[in-house]
Amino acid sequence: MKKILIIQNKRIGDVLISSVIANNFKAKYPESEVHFLAYDFTHGVIINNPNIDKIISINDKELKKLPVLLKLIRQIRKEKYDVIFDPYSKTQSRLICKFSGAKQTIGHKSRKKFGNWGYYTHPVEISKEKTKICGKAIEDRIHLLSQAGNFEPIDYEPKIFLSEAEKKEDWLGKYANKKVIVLGVLGSTPQKSMPYEYVAEMCDFIAEHYDVNLLFNYAPHQKEEAMKIYQMCQKKENIILDIYAPSIRDFIKLMSQCNALVSNEGGTVHIAKALNKPTFTIFSPYVNKDHWASFEDGKFHHSVHLLEMKPNLFDSFTFEERKKIEANPDELYKQLTPELILPELDKFLKNNL
Repeated sequence: MKKILIIQNKRIGDVLISSVIANNFKAKYPESEVHFLAYDFTHGVIINNPNIDKIISINDKELKKLPVLLKLIRQIRKEKYDVIFDPYSKTQSRLICKFSGAKQTIGHKSRKKFGNWGYYTHPVEISKEKTKICGKAIEDRIHLLSQAGNFEPIDYEPKIFLSEAEKKEDWLGKYANKKVIVLGVLGSTPQKSMPYEYVAEMCDFIAEHYDVNLLFNYAPHQKEEAMKIYQMCQKKENIILDIYAPSIRDFIKLMSQCNALVSNEGGTVHIAKALNKPTFTIFSPYVNKDHWASFEDGKFHHSVHLLEMKPNLFDSFTFEERKKIEANPDELYKQLTPELILPELDKFLKNNL
């Protein structure tokens, strides 16, 4: 029986995407034991996944402390894993792999000239561009998986598994009389967030043209900023503020009962897609769309990116250039105006409502 570990010490979307390794590994080796190491705040997207036998919880800040990292490495060594997959390839996860004692460790080569110090038995080059509709982030993970054998046919779609009890919970109550669009009003970071006045204009457009309820979604610490956007809206009567999902798992249950997601790019988009809900994604100018735009067909899953609408604003989109844009995204984000977004959003809503 094979025993494997997937390390994904990153955000919610990354964890959900990396679960495709578990899903495909279990499909080929049903008797295998699959463990998944992830930050405590991301577990909601992999709870109840029948392809993951054990979730190992780590804390982001704690893992940066050397004694905590050393203790975790000892714990990993005791497990005697056959294979470890390390999709994000951070310093901590590389050290875990190097000293894990696993027969096979698989991760991405460092971009730095002298960065590959024997962390992995199977170091893998990161592909330069996507070749499939699933997007480069998923392709990269499947490429790692392929180092451990032939897993064809591959299932590229991340999945979220709700229990029967979770499916029966009533989240929408009195608002179920209309279709509900979840509106991700803020990105996970300021760099991923649209200008507030643009979000408010988008809300007003939907309220004016469609008979739906709009449910504001944001992280708990973003409430004050979300309320600033609410105050800018002219048409507040159909905006839902008294339903809020306090945890990732609660958001999953809530999203499963809504009709579509319109959002800044981030983990919620990957969750909605895994629940088979239509998504309209607004990409920050600094995010490389080819990496994160998954399963987009222009209808059920659609997105906008300034690079496609005003390509002359981008001299190039190399890793270095992306970092420059990331440092000061506001100037470019202001160029992605509602006049550019709303016609695309209108097409999306007509297709899916």
